[in-house]
Amino acid sequence: MTATTPLSGTRHLTAPLILIGAPGAGKSTVGRLLAERLGCDFIDADEVIEAREGRTVRDIFAYDGEPAFRELERVVTLDLLDRAAVIGLGGGAPMTPAIQEALAGHTVVWLEVAAGHAADRVGLNVARPLLLGNVRGQMRKLLEARLPTYAALATHRVATDELTPDQVADAVIDLVHPTLQEPAMPEAIDVHAEHPYSVLVGPGTLAELPALVGDTRRVAVLHPAALADVARRISAALSAETALVELPDGEQAKTVQVLAACWDRLAEAGFTRSDLVVGLGGGATTDLAGFVAASWLRGIRFVTVPSTVLGMVDAAVGGKTGINIPAGKNLVGAFHEPIGVLCDTDLLRTLDQRELRSGMAEVVKCGFISDPRILDLVEADVADALVPAGERQTEVIRRGIAVKARVVSDDLRERTSTAGAIGREQLNYGHTLAHAIEKREHFQWRHGEAISVGMVFVAEVARRLGLVDDALADRHRTLLEAVGLPTRYDADAWPELRATMALDKKNRGTTLRLVVLRGLAEPTIAEAVDEDLLAEAYAATCR
Repeated sequence: MTATTPLSGTRHLTAPLILIGAPGAGKSTVGRLLAERLGCDFIDADEVIEAREGRTVRDIFAYDGEPAFRELERVVTLDLLDRAAVIGLGGGAPMTPAIQEALAGHTVVWLEVAAGHAADRVGLNVARPLLLGNVRGQMRKLLEARLPTYAALATHRVATDELTPDQVADAVIDLVHPTLQEPAMPEAIDVHAEHPYSVLVGPGTLAELPALVGDTRRVAVLHPAALADVARRISAALSAETALVELPDGEQAKTVQVLAACWDRLAEAGFTRSDLVVGLGGGATTDLAGFVAASWLRGIRFVTVPSTVLGMVDAAVGGKTGINIPAGKNLVGAFHEPIGVLCDTDLLRTLDQRELRSGMAEVVKCGFISDPRILDLVEADVADALVPAGERQTEVIRRGIAVKARVVSDDLRERTSTAGAIGREQLNYGHTLAHAIEKREHFQWRHGEAISVGMVFVAEVARRLGLVDDALADRHRTLLEAVGLPTRYDADAWPELRATMALDKKNRGTTLRLVVLRGLAEPTIAEAVDEDLLAEAYAATCR
């Protein structure tokens, strides 16, 4: 599977684009070109089968037989048909009745190829078990058997014999163009902080990066390995001298060692106060990139380009930057505002379901503390809310960002919270327990997964304090489980978690301070809560 993302907005897929055709028709080559043009995944069904089985297609045929392979092919194909991606099916896949039925209503492009051309392209490729022996003769038999089915299933067809792969991809785009969705205009959400900036939300917003960078001489792009291709595209689009700095994945990037390595790279490249850092990636990447910018020469400019739901709704907005140390998460950091945030929702198309679900925890959090419409939208159609870059998902992300923008505009540095009036600390709803879980799990849990358990916990605390009714407390678990997030944790872990919670940055002295609700969209601070009540609430979380 490959994934590419253009810097500029294009029409994009909202449903799968399926390529069928004989071996040698060019489905893989053309599919990758189409994915690049459309900024989405290309998925080769045979590659997925091989990855799941840990064997090649040829070995499956040899040891299990063709019927066993066709059953694997059926299962994989049906699994893939809910992806907004370019999908290349094996040549024989359309012959399976269940797949034929499933393809009804989808955009299916038949790449036509004559037997002779197909045989020449395949050559003596021994990885294709049905073509062993006389390749031309076998190819002719395959085409005779399959052409009527290809023709019946295809909504579009492209003759490939006299065309290059690029020309075939262009022809496919021309044919399916009316079925593609025009990207919506990005929406700007202003953050009125000490140094005002805008958050652009929508498809194709990455194209705005060159304008933000302007005539800056040097730019460092900090990114995880998975986004190396996007980082190279950014580098090619900028006129500045660009240093690409690859980071470890996730929370492993937020260490003193990685921070020091980034400083060394900036020093080697001669970065001055007029230069700029771009943080491209999830929340861990943008947290680190912001702290690199905050600490280099006591502060240089930076831009965040979050690539995950979590990063867009939480980490990229508000100017909080930092790293982890063994004692706890985000205990070292600085407030350092970006000059701009580009939430390009096209980047979400590369995420797996676990990452998408994890990010939705921060979205749901914003619904509970400030914007109940988010909860209504997710509850109305949870599956739709999880469609990467879909309209519903984009809307709840936008609303979540707007919540955070409002809060941080009023209280950038967490200075106004009291028991009666809560400022920026409300954004930490569910985070006190969550950070302790993350530490205990050595950051192998996703941030959103831990927050999900943390929100259920503080809902149980609020229930026992008489601040919320049963319906609101129960709504937490019901909605979060519907999204596919964990809501329970190890019952025996409480003493260790409670000790870690004592180091939470919201605490004052030895007093534990929890963000709770006193009603829907009414966050407050609960201080010095009775230890027995806390333990009872945690026990209820585990049941």
